[in-house]
Amino acid sequence: MPARLPRLFLDELMARASPSKKQIILSVCAEKGFQVIRRAEMQAIRQELHRQLGDRGATSAAYIAQVLQQAGHIVEYEDLYVDSSMPEPYASRLKDALHFHDLASTEASLLRLHAAHCEYQKTNDRAGMSLVRSLLRKGKQRAESLAANPKIRPEKRREKQEIAAWFRVWLQTPDLFFDWLELRKRSEEFQNLFGR
Repeated sequence: MPARLPRLFLDELMARASPSKKQIILSVCAEKGFQVIRRAEMQAIRQELHRQLGDRGATSAAYIAQVLQQAGHIVEYEDLYVDSSMPEPYASRLKDALHFHDLASTEASLLRLHAAHCEYQKTNDRAGMSLVRSLLRKGKQRAESLAANPKIRPEKRREKQEIAAWFRVWLQTPDLFFDWLELRKRSEEFQNLFGR
């Protein structure tokens, strides 16, 4: 009677027999001819991962986007934690421009993004203006998400709520934002909350 194989060895053999998540993601794109990844393509990839791997196929959109971007695909999938690829010349100008670690980094980031938006507006570059607005919408969503997270300290959550409000006001009235911000920082409520 043959000896039983150790469980660890069997698990390793099974893992080798099935393709990796990365292999499945890339093969789905190749088989279906996906050039640009949007919501429908992302859903098709996720379904195939689940079909082939079952529960092991559960994969974040961020991972799928990363794999595809590294392989040269364009990802236009809007998700809270997925950064879509940005074409040049915008990528050089706007990459890593959005920061909201604290109030000071948020204000500096808003100044940079506002300057870029103004330049795009002067040349009637709708794509550039849209990308700046998209970055700020993503920042607002992320700040709101952090503000709602009960695992984060209450004072940090309040700060993220304030930051989300800054992004919201800029998105509504970019030309008036910095005047509003100066008044906001002088307000009694702001001083009580943030002591600045």
